[in-house]
Amino acid sequence: MAEAHQAVAFQFTVTPDGIDLQLSHQALTEIYLSGMRSWKKRIVRVKNSVITGVYPASPSSWLFVVIAILATMYTRSDPSMGLIAKIQEHLPVSTQCQAVVSAVLFSTMLWLMLIFTMRLCLKQLLSYHRWMFEQHGKMSTTTKIWVALVRIFSGRKPLLYSYQGSLPNLPVPTIKDTVKRYLESVRPLMDDKEYERMTKLAAEFESSLGNRLQWYLKLKALWASNYVSDWWEEYVYLRGRGPIMVNSNYYGMDFLYVTPTPIQAARAGNSIHSFFLYRRKLNKEDRIPGTVIPLCAAQCERIFNTTRIPGEETGKETEQHTRANNTVQHWQDSDYIVVYHKGRYFRLRVYQAGRLLSPREIEFQIQRILDDPSPPSKGEAKLGALTAGDRIPWAKARTKYFSSGVNKRSLDCIEKAAFFVTLDDEEQGMMGDDPAASLDRYAKSLLHGKCYDRWFDKSFTVVYYKNGKNGINAEHSWADAPVLAHVWEYTLANDSFQLGYNAEGHCKGDVDPSLPRPVKLSWEIPPECEEQIAQSLAVAQALADDVDFHVFSFQEFGKGKVKKCRVSPDGFIQMALQLAYFRERGTFCLTYEASMTRLFREGRTETVRSCTNESSAFIRALEGGEVRATDVCKCLFRVASEKHQLLYRLAMTGAGIDRHLFCLYVVSKYLGVESPFLKEVLSEPWRLSTSQTPIQQVELFDIENHPEYVSCGGGFGPVADDGYGVSYCVLGENMINFHISCKHSCPDTDAHKFGTQIRQALRDLLKLLSPNQTEPSKTEESQPKVKKEQ
Repeated sequence: MAEAHQAVAFQFTVTPDGIDLQLSHQALTEIYLSGMRSWKKRIVRVKNSVITGVYPASPSSWLFVVIAILATMYTRSDPSMGLIAKIQEHLPVSTQCQAVVSAVLFSTMLWLMLIFTMRLCLKQLLSYHRWMFEQHGKMSTTTKIWVALVRIFSGRKPLLYSYQGSLPNLPVPTIKDTVKRYLESVRPLMDDKEYERMTKLAAEFESSLGNRLQWYLKLKALWASNYVSDWWEEYVYLRGRGPIMVNSNYYGMDFLYVTPTPIQAARAGNSIHSFFLYRRKLNKEDRIPGTVIPLCAAQCERIFNTTRIPGEETGKETEQHTRANNTVQHWQDSDYIVVYHKGRYFRLRVYQAGRLLSPREIEFQIQRILDDPSPPSKGEAKLGALTAGDRIPWAKARTKYFSSGVNKRSLDCIEKAAFFVTLDDEEQGMMGDDPAASLDRYAKSLLHGKCYDRWFDKSFTVVYYKNGKNGINAEHSWADAPVLAHVWEYTLANDSFQLGYNAEGHCKGDVDPSLPRPVKLSWEIPPECEEQIAQSLAVAQALADDVDFHVFSFQEFGKGKVKKCRVSPDGFIQMALQLAYFRERGTFCLTYEASMTRLFREGRTETVRSCTNESSAFIRALEGGEVRATDVCKCLFRVASEKHQLLYRLAMTGAGIDRHLFCLYVVSKYLGVESPFLKEVLSEPWRLSTSQTPIQQVELFDIENHPEYVSCGGGFGPVADDGYGVSYCVLGENMINFHISCKHSCPDTDAHKFGTQIRQALRDLLKLLSPNQTEPSKTEESQPKVKKEQ
């Protein structure tokens, strides 16, 4: 076979005449070009490390400082105030060189001091967050001066990681402020007796144990880059024993109304090529960090070549000693992906002779996998179920059956791949006579699939369906959704608007037919391992079957009309969710809204507690049943909306509640002390967990002229067994997409009924805020204004 010969660089045989050496020039060329590609990447990394290390100065500024100091020597002035002479006395070099060398050393020290000073100044500037609390459209003089200074100290062309050393550390709030805000947040959820009991617990905690725990936390904040993130990753994500499928992983959808090509292999070709183009941009660090303001880019490092590794438990089975050696493993580089199709795993190299394969060549290779008639080996077909079930059985199976031999090599291949690809044999998307139901099936397919046809441990799995639709499933511990959403937006836009397809729907370009075929991975799965696979699959399947999903596109109005009411779109939607929940359950609940803290170094997320005294007062007034003036309800709504915006800004600027309380709880466990207050706080269920998926790269999509090229956003599973998970995406001026999840096993929840309540709540709020306009039509939103896919 040609590919087998290409894999051998040379052959030799011993004959009576000596050694007969035969070199394969093609294989040696491959080795040379691959080595060159590897060395180029190393050089780029070293270069970027130097540029980032001296930021906000530049390497060339060193030469400027040296020349300036040397120039002063000819004017017989001494800017060093005697330091150059002191250095000159201790140099073991000839007299002729002493003056120049000492001046260069002084210049270098001066340059380093300038860098340190500039970085310190930039760090102080980036600690200013008052601009977030100013009225929209009105900028104070202080903020204008701040913007100008940030631009001056930031330089002209920052790289992706340029700001990392200048970002401020996440501040530790005071115990008093956190406890006060917590009590305020739970007031609408408790009656007077419960609230009085919780107030006493909080006061006792604040006056005694709280100060001791706070001291340890402040010590960590001085030592660590971020006092939350490492514990958050370990205890919230990696210490979990249950399945990460549904409970932790999340998904993102393709375009809602169009599919660029109906050819599965072609869609994969363009898309996979785009992912590697994005990785190339990351390696070069040529992406500007943040948009208007610098954001932490630490999470970007683990987008590709990353896998979650399960670990067995060690230590005593107590709450404070239980430890699972779960880790997130990242490799520097990988030139291949692993593709799953009909129970088989294939390694597909995307680089040939040191160059990235063209989209047409990747399509050609994907089609080879689709046409491959070989059956899966014994136990291979449902192997991925191990990553979908409970974590400890998977860790034990990994140690016992995948730590040596052919299984280890194949598993290493999966875990070290750039990312994972599934070629699904189903059709998905908004299609058929019931587009609403088809979107629900699409969401469930991306969230859990068949429970064995995704590798849930990989940083992300890209799914390509038979009809050309695609989607993404992501593991959560390594980064948060906005980071992967940035990659997904780039890939969708580059696939459709930059690369495109020919008239037949295939990728553009030519194919080198001599490309080595994708390599099918080999497995030797013993019967005992097959039993464990079956058990993990049963656990995962039960979890998947219990998930109730409803996805719909609300097009009666969008942020355009909401903004005309002079209300924040996010605050408007959060009030609608509160109203919908109250109408369905007759009560309020603890509500989680995700907010980012990437204004700080290694920042991840914080919680915005959207159910407030103000929001509950507004909803009770609206639903009170008595005749109330519209102006009163309007006033209460605006107060509630402003309170929500304040809480969101506080969360973003490090003054949130939940991460502080979480870290205090972790410290208490390390110290082996019990806190009734913290224990009760950390055990409260989030029955309404919400998140907004914003479009971050608006310039990539022309939503006004091409409204069909919009993604439906993404979603996640319910956090509480008796609650809802709600993700929403505000698209353009006239569309809001919702993803609602809950569990069939809970008799009190129903995703479709809750969706109906959300629709009505949105209509009622708009009618309240703009009573003079005609009430929107109450037709089903699943009938899109643009032509739906057939």
